[in-house]
Amino acid sequence: MTGTKVRMSKGPGSVEEYLAALPVMVQEIVGNLRGVIRSAAPDSQEIFRYRIPIFEHHGHLVGYAAYQDHYSLHLMSPGLMKEFEEELEPYDRTTATIHFSYDDPLPRDLIHRLVKARMAENEAREKK
Repeated sequence: MTGTKVRMSKGPGSVEEYLAALPVMVQEIVGNLRGVIRSAAPDSQEIFRYRIPIFEHHGHLVGYAAYQDHYSLHLMSPGLMKEFEEELEPYDRTTATIHFSYDDPLPRDLIHRLVKARMAENEAREKK
């Protein structure tokens, strides 16, 4: 599926518009990622900010997005990226974002644990 066209020229105004603008195959893949996030953080709220869907739980939790050659989990935590560095080795990543190939299976367990760890991080920060 490499080279999938994901176009967001004007930019959507909501999560629903964002998802509807994606190619059908990408909608399914990104929908699976979204489902894992929801299962890990069932009480979180999904909003649309910075041109991507973001889940909130005591602040920004994680975001996700689809791009032409990959889709991403925006972990928004350099600390957790370091903590999970060994498990994230197979994936392209930036300081706080993990990139997944459309051709590879979704690492559901890893994403679930990352979201749970991010929730704990947000909750601990809020208690301070």
